[in-house]
Amino acid sequence: MGDDTGSVTTSAATLAEVFRQCGSNEQGLSSVEAARRLSEEGANEATPTRIAGPLREFLHFCRNPLVLILLAAAAISAGLGQLADASIIAGIVIVSTVLNFLQAYRSHRAVERLRDQIAPTAEVLRDGKWQDLQRREVVRGDIVRMAAGCLVPADARLIESRDLHLQQAALTGESVPVEKFADRGPARIDLQSTCAVFLGTSVVSGTATAVVVTTGAGTAFGGIAASLIQRRPETEFDRGTRKFGVLIMQTVSFLVLFILLVNLSIHRNPIESLLFAVALAVGLTPEFLPMITTVTLSMGAVRMAHEKVIVKHLDAIENFGSIDVLCSDKTGTLTAGAITLDRSLGCFGETREEVLRLAALNSTFETGIRSPLDDAILAAAGHQTAGYTKLDEVPFDFERRRLSIVVGSDKNSLIITKGAPESILSVCTNYLIDGVSEPLNSPNRERCIETFRQLSAEGFRVLAVAHREADKQSGFTAASETEMVLDGFLTFVDPPRPGVSEALAALRRDGVHVKILTGDNELVTRHICTQVGIDANEIVLGTDLESMSDAALTSIAERIDVFARVSPSQKNRIINALKLRGHVVGFLGDGINDAPSLHTADVGISVSGAVEVAKDAADLILLEPGLQVLHRGIVEGRKAFGNLLKYLLMGTSSNFGNMFSMAGASLFLPFLPMLPTQILLNNFLYDLAQVTIPTDNVDPAYIRKPQHWDISIIRNFMIFIGPISSIYDFLTFFVMLRVFHASEELFHTGWFVESLATQTLVLFVIRTAGNPWSHPPSRPLTITTVGIVVIGLFLPYLPLAHDFGFEPLPTSYYVFLTGATVTYLALVQIVKGYLMGSLIESAEDSAPWKTSRLPPLAAI
Repeated sequence: MGDDTGSVTTSAATLAEVFRQCGSNEQGLSSVEAARRLSEEGANEATPTRIAGPLREFLHFCRNPLVLILLAAAAISAGLGQLADASIIAGIVIVSTVLNFLQAYRSHRAVERLRDQIAPTAEVLRDGKWQDLQRREVVRGDIVRMAAGCLVPADARLIESRDLHLQQAALTGESVPVEKFADRGPARIDLQSTCAVFLGTSVVSGTATAVVVTTGAGTAFGGIAASLIQRRPETEFDRGTRKFGVLIMQTVSFLVLFILLVNLSIHRNPIESLLFAVALAVGLTPEFLPMITTVTLSMGAVRMAHEKVIVKHLDAIENFGSIDVLCSDKTGTLTAGAITLDRSLGCFGETREEVLRLAALNSTFETGIRSPLDDAILAAAGHQTAGYTKLDEVPFDFERRRLSIVVGSDKNSLIITKGAPESILSVCTNYLIDGVSEPLNSPNRERCIETFRQLSAEGFRVLAVAHREADKQSGFTAASETEMVLDGFLTFVDPPRPGVSEALAALRRDGVHVKILTGDNELVTRHICTQVGIDANEIVLGTDLESMSDAALTSIAERIDVFARVSPSQKNRIINALKLRGHVVGFLGDGINDAPSLHTADVGISVSGAVEVAKDAADLILLEPGLQVLHRGIVEGRKAFGNLLKYLLMGTSSNFGNMFSMAGASLFLPFLPMLPTQILLNNFLYDLAQVTIPTDNVDPAYIRKPQHWDISIIRNFMIFIGPISSIYDFLTFFVMLRVFHASEELFHTGWFVESLATQTLVLFVIRTAGNPWSHPPSRPLTITTVGIVVIGLFLPYLPLAHDFGFEPLPTSYYVFLTGATVTYLALVQIVKGYLMGSLIESAEDSAPWKTSRLPPLAAI
């Protein structure tokens, strides 16, 4: 039947036997016992996350192929008696790896601390009190409580349930919610059981308490996790990184093979030639890219946290900054979400308080999805339970858009239904006027509809309420909602959120177009959108989408800003249509029905107060609702990408120029243009100067419109800026050989200093899209960049200079170095202006949705 630490057997068992097997009871566990079980059985994670210690993470960095090649080269040098070279190579590699590890390790830990703020939670009975705990802390024997919108925290046996419906698609593939019932008799705990709930599913409606029987990898979800967890779709960040890697690999392979073949063909030392080729590969490869990427995105995540945006996945930052279309519901985004009841009206707009009383009965006994409208009703009328008991409930769903409660009293039984007016009117055959039920014929139905339309046009949210006598029966269903009597309407006020117009204007200015996808009716939607400055002259309804082809929808989705009365599946279609048009789409949602769209969008965004299902599906969580917070997060995402782009442009242009110079020089020089250890030292110092790029201030040109990976810009920098660097390198060769008649050591020293100075200081030019002096660099970047150049200038005069093959330079050389550096930076600035022109364009001029060629809706 199980042991002290194992899970419950799958044979039929009563609830009492399940409690005994779990070592628990209906009062739950103590914190001490729960801590012991957590230590023995492990965290409640279907696929446990291995938290690597510092040593493991450091060894992971050491497994970099280039690091292994260099260490092998150091070993070969030592074996040949070149101990100084071997020590220098090994030292540079170790220091680089340690710096990489320290920066990345600290950044990872910072991000993990942020993620802990939004970890999935569960309501657990511990020490006799209900507590919200992280889901990973749930253990076998815990008593958990669930309601609509919750994720089931573990495999569990139901103790109590009320109108409980679960979505089990992740486990069974069945898209229709499954009803579950508490049963204390013998039952098996498997996917077919109606008295068991499972990790990986979510509560659609109703409430329940349950005892946890299995956690972590032992759950049904954990058992099939390997087959369920598919590789997530490639994001724009993934594609950009992959294409950049291919570009670097192709360039490195060509240059290294070319240099190696040339050196071997002119009968140079094979070992020295191999070390030189490997050093070239290191010089061209931005080996600090993983660290710079991690640190940049992590610092972006920390800054976004200060702006009340928590990032669940680091690469979502770049995607967040790339958003050019934001799809969102109206409620809580455009409006304050603080809904209050305005009036209780009869069918033709006359005041009638009985409508509020019936609605309050419905809201009081409702156990499914509790909406802000229910809160407003109960705040106005209180809980109406006197003399009534609940008999049954037909939960709300997003197709019917209504909810029914069956109540009984000493006198009679009633089924009370409230919901969207169109939905309620469709099941009504009568209406109440002056307390008398009259047939709802066509003229009267039209009067009711006109009342509803007028209220909606005035900006009110409207609910309809209906009732009828109910038979003493059990098992009420949606089919029971027939021949209802319309009682009237409730109107609600949800004013525009303060500052939303300004936030929308700021988003438009920065290249983000907001589209409203709402289930509300078009009249209320038009009123609110007009108030906040969204074009609502043409609104597409869900009924229009039903008969619209996907091809037609791609054109409509591009042009129309407001979609009303749309279902969750229709929201998905709209988002997919926008993605097909090449947009990076963000979706902001907080409800159960928003989870599919949060998955479909390039960036799913939710709020901290959202249901667990929505937060679990989202990539980013807003700690405060509102477009202002979201806009600040988008700006921080663009800043992070802007700093990352600086490193890529630096690494591919300057490094390529230097490596190209070495390749050319090796063809005519009687000696290597730079020793392998000097190449590694040059590259190490150069990369060290860029470690502080993540702290840099960002040019507004990177911020005012969405930025996307553009390999053509990186390639153009390599092709055009690289040769400029090579021109100055060859000029340095000429000066060293013809003017200073340099020896091999002096030649190496002169080029080392010139190469380090120009390729490091050029960061001040490349870091902005416009004039370098218009946006000053951060203090850390200035200190590291200038500091590295100073180190390079003094290096030939230090005691270790001889070990690296350096000797002091003549004073007159520094006159040449100053002139070469200044003219080089000026020339790069001129060429950069042409290459980065696209980044300086205004977002207004380049907004991808601005087009007049799309057909009007009527033509499709």
